[in-house]
Amino acid sequence: MATSPLTSSFLSTGGTCGTRSRDRSFLLRAPVPDSRRCPALRVRASGAEPDLSVRVNGLEMPNPFVIASGPPGTNYTVMKRAFDEGWGAVIAKTVSLDSSKVINVTPRYARLRAGSNGSAKGEIIGWENIELISDRPLETMLKEFKQLKEEYPERILIASIMEEYDKAAWQELIERVEETGVDAFEINFSCPHGMPERKMGAAVGQNCALLEEVCGWINEKATIPVWAKMTPNITDITEPARVALQTGCEGVSAINTIMSVMGIDLNTLHPEPCVEGYSTPGGYSAKAVHPIALAKVMSIAKMMKAEFRDTEKSLSGIGGVQTGGDAAEFILLGADTVQVCTGVMMHGYGLVKQLCAELKDFMRKHNFSSIDDFKGHSLQYFTTHTDLVRRQQEAIRQRKAIKKGLQSDKDWTGDGFVKETESMVSN
Repeated sequence: MATSPLTSSFLSTGGTCGTRSRDRSFLLRAPVPDSRRCPALRVRASGAEPDLSVRVNGLEMPNPFVIASGPPGTNYTVMKRAFDEGWGAVIAKTVSLDSSKVINVTPRYARLRAGSNGSAKGEIIGWENIELISDRPLETMLKEFKQLKEEYPERILIASIMEEYDKAAWQELIERVEETGVDAFEINFSCPHGMPERKMGAAVGQNCALLEEVCGWINEKATIPVWAKMTPNITDITEPARVALQTGCEGVSAINTIMSVMGIDLNTLHPEPCVEGYSTPGGYSAKAVHPIALAKVMSIAKMMKAEFRDTEKSLSGIGGVQTGGDAAEFILLGADTVQVCTGVMMHGYGLVKQLCAELKDFMRKHNFSSIDDFKGHSLQYFTTHTDLVRRQQEAIRQRKAIKKGLQSDKDWTGDGFVKETESMVSN
């Protein structure tokens, strides 16, 4: 990834790019004590109900579950439904100044099922979309943001915004959206398809020099918290995340969808989703991306812990969340909140009740009383392969580990290959 000299300077010195005019003291809280971060864990009092509430960048949420930007936050009716069902926050579908350039096609989704190509019976494990940002007039969306905040003043509404490479346009959009009373911004630096030629979406998130400049424009103008949404379509996701945080963003969200081609229909020989016989690469989401999202979030969280430990910077995890256990994994890796989009499209807004119940079950099992009690706990268990070798050799020497599986590649046999493989699987 190319970086400007200024970006390189930030990466080496840990400095910041300019200052935001707003007073950010209301966003700060005391650093989380080491006792909350492991290895020592706090436990809940016997019989006490686990508390799912979270406070992120000064925003109070009843639970960490957030509607991710996309179809589930596309208009007043569906966002109201999300609040009524109990979601902790809602991020609206991405808006820009001129919706007339946004023209969607149908069909715009394709599903990947477990099983053979074309199977209609297997479990849905992947989902691709070629959908663009909101095609509704900005004025309409602004009226609906204002109405939602009037009806739900205590609930958190976050506006997702994206603009072309133009400082005046970005700052006009920020000013107009802020006037509606939204609580925060999520900046779409990560949409993998649609209008990259206009330097929008992932075209910015993949270029640290552009990202630094645009974040500077945004943070110069915004007076509410700003989250930068990261693209996974990059070699090292920590580089743009670092730049976004150094240039004033209060948090980062990760990940957006993964660039993909869902597949080819082996009967028609056309790609999916198929529009008049043709298709285009789109964004991949749902269950199959969850392990990739966990890896990206882990990398960002480790970077943030090392470089932003004493600051109030937040992390929102996204990718394949359909159960409370999926959410717990993100939180164990350092996420403050967990976003869901495709899961809602597959299971409905009532999914939040299941997510809350299952996350509470997980907390009861481990006697955790709050989200902070286990946030980031599992980060300590990630290391290098060289260190794994050292640890295992030391354990064997101290007879603290039982020798299991093959000790060398020369020990593999053809006849016992499957059993030999199983002998080295950990789960």
